[in-house]
Amino acid sequence: MANNRAHIFSTSLTAEIGINENTPLLVTGRDVSETTTAYESSVTADTSGDETQVGDAAEVDKPLPLTQIIFLCAARLIEPIAFFSIFPYVNKMCRENGSLEEADAGFYSGLIESLFSLTQMLVMVFWGKAADRLGRKPVLVFSMIGVTVATSLFGMATTIREMIVFRCLAGVFAGTILIIRTMISEHSTVKTQARAFSLFAFAGNLGILFGPLIGGILAEPTTQYPSIFRGILFFDKYPYALPSFAVGAIGLIITLVCAIYIEETLPSKIAERRGGEETGISPPAPAKATMSTWELVKAPGVALVLYTSQHIALLAFAYTAVAPVFWYTSIALGGLGLSPLQISLFMGLNGLSQAVWLLLVFPPLQSRIGTNGVLRVCAIAYPAFLAIPPLLNLLLRGGFTLTFWISAPILMALGCGVAMSFTAIQLALNDVAPTPQVLGTLNGLCLALSSGVRSFSPALFASLFAVNARNQWLEGHAIWILLVIIAFGLTAVSRRMPDYDELRRRRERKVNAEVD
Repeated sequence: MANNRAHIFSTSLTAEIGINENTPLLVTGRDVSETTTAYESSVTADTSGDETQVGDAAEVDKPLPLTQIIFLCAARLIEPIAFFSIFPYVNKMCRENGSLEEADAGFYSGLIESLFSLTQMLVMVFWGKAADRLGRKPVLVFSMIGVTVATSLFGMATTIREMIVFRCLAGVFAGTILIIRTMISEHSTVKTQARAFSLFAFAGNLGILFGPLIGGILAEPTTQYPSIFRGILFFDKYPYALPSFAVGAIGLIITLVCAIYIEETLPSKIAERRGGEETGISPPAPAKATMSTWELVKAPGVALVLYTSQHIALLAFAYTAVAPVFWYTSIALGGLGLSPLQISLFMGLNGLSQAVWLLLVFPPLQSRIGTNGVLRVCAIAYPAFLAIPPLLNLLLRGGFTLTFWISAPILMALGCGVAMSFTAIQLALNDVAPTPQVLGTLNGLCLALSSGVRSFSPALFASLFAVNARNQWLEGHAIWILLVIIAFGLTAVSRRMPDYDELRRRRERKVNAEVD
């Protein structure tokens, strides 16, 4: 891959200007030309239109660098593991550190859980701009170090104030996800991005799965595993340090691997390095991105895609918050009355089903019907998916237990196909980006908004479910009707998604006009 970029840079810079925007995620010649125009004019030679076409085809058909994608997916694990690892023990930790009553612990635990997303929201655009200016790799490694250290310290907090400080600190450094998304975009082509982002989404699901497991299995080791940890005073004093240290160790190992093996993907940085290597001439400093955040939002199609991504995030966070409570709540109050073991099986089924949809179904489906086609299919399916829970409750209320156990796994496995919308909206973001140079900023803006949604939506919808169950509005089903209505809003919005090919043609005409 690196050799291919060097060859393009050194042999046909004029041809590179002709490379069109069908490959907006790549470090293409067009990317190079936008940042090193003066340098190119001094070293390039005339090339033919045929060479330009060959360059286009080579970039579009470039194979996915699977090793780099795997390293980036490993880095993707850190943020969800750090976020979810405290969930099993944070309530008890708050009660012990703050000498709180049981009724008050929920408020502080919810606050601490949300602070990660709130602080992440405030700094996400900063991380995007830093990655666009300084390079993807150094900013990614620095962010990973910060999350690793802050998460390791959380388990040693002995007061509510310390818990808040360490949680906020972890959120401040949690810029990894946006940089990873940007780097995967720049490693991918139009043909390979669906597969790449399917792996990215799968890695995120693994992090969500393993985070709570690490927290639950390793918390209070002297109580859970007295034969191993009895007499170790450190873990008596800090009963939640072990899961934090475990998460920190995972983060440290992944950070070291990424620092050694991850390749830089920022086009201007690659242009600087490859230009000097091939010609012996030092290219000038890359031009700074001229688009402000507001100009980026006003670019064609950007605002609509950003809104759609947050609509999808709202539905996802709401379902994630309500589903476990619904599974646990008694049948009479509108739930399923499942045992902890049955709930874990349902969660496992959800995770497995999403993995199948993302890894096996999404890539060929996206190739066949396009990104917008996948989004529309998911948007149509979302209302039906959210109507499944009340229907399952009605089956149990009516005494159709066998029918429930036959239909519930099938319906849930099929419904999890809506998870493809998460990957599809990321591809839409890539396609709508005005230039590759602002891809980090655009991802940062999207993730800042998502962090804001995540900071309030779980608590909001879980509370609405509790109020609904207590008051028995529509036999406890009112919350699902509300979610179905919100999902129909996504169905309507999905029909107005921009035509990415037309946007590419517009940008290509603009670039060609500037070159002329």
